[in-house]
Amino acid sequence: MSEILLFHSVLGLRPAVTAAAQRLRAAGHRVHTPDLYGQAAVDTIDEGFALLARVGQDVVLERARAALRGLTTDPVLAGMSMGAGIAGALLADRPGTPALLLLHGTGGAPEVVRPGLPVRLHIADPDEYDPPAEVTDWHRSMVTAGADVSVCRYPGVGHLYTDPGTPEYAPASAELTWERSLAFLAGLPSRVDG
Repeated sequence: MSEILLFHSVLGLRPAVTAAAQRLRAAGHRVHTPDLYGQAAVDTIDEGFALLARVGQDVVLERARAALRGLTTDPVLAGMSMGAGIAGALLADRPGTPALLLLHGTGGAPEVVRPGLPVRLHIADPDEYDPPAEVTDWHRSMVTAGADVSVCRYPGVGHLYTDPGTPEYAPASAELTWERSLAFLAGLPSRVDG
């Protein structure tokens, strides 16, 4: 089983994130869900961007790094939407991470990818924040850098389709995403001590 650091979306630490963590824990993983805002979660993307602006991108990244520093084992870096970008950004801090699990957004830069790094992206198709051409370019650059990338596209769903608290929630696609995510994680070498 894996140690997983799961970062929330721009909406904040919502019930969907804690429910995802519970699902991963039920499969035997040790999951951490840091609150990068320290404030109540919001319901819309616009409110989320306003909250991010108030808290500040630098503060959010430092809180993410602090959560990472608190772990002795290299965790799977995972995130939802904005959190996927944060997970990818932290790859430079922990190049030994066993994998990247990205939901609703790309993350990771080719220059910090180690050969063979497993990366799984789950994304709406199309996604208004990561258009298909950008996803294709990201995929190509990550593979060229040596990552083992797979992209799961979900046609006809909205950006945060796994979050039951949003109008975009798509139960069948959400369930398939979690089934595929659990299978991806099950294929990684066990990295949890004790």
